[in-house]
Amino acid sequence: MDRVQTGMRIERNVLKVLKGLAEYLDISLGDLVEGIALHAFDGSAPFSPETLSKIRQLKSVYGLTLTAADAHALTEDGAAR
Repeated sequence: MDRVQTGMRIERNVLKVLKGLAEYLDISLGDLVEGIALHAFDGSAPFSPETLSKIRQLKSVYGLTLTAADAHALTEDGAAR
């Protein structure tokens, strides 16, 4: 396995929730993103009911209102079209 450093643009509140979740799970942000991607590639859910509950809390704290339906409608500035 060969890991690389990368830069990517991501909506601010999505990043805040991801960082909060990584801290809650005591893993790095990179490990969290890799885990989510690998689960998605396999067509499986990456989170337990307990973790989904924590995600809902973090979304509320950070004001994240975007949903999966918004994923393909985001503009470069992060706003939904």
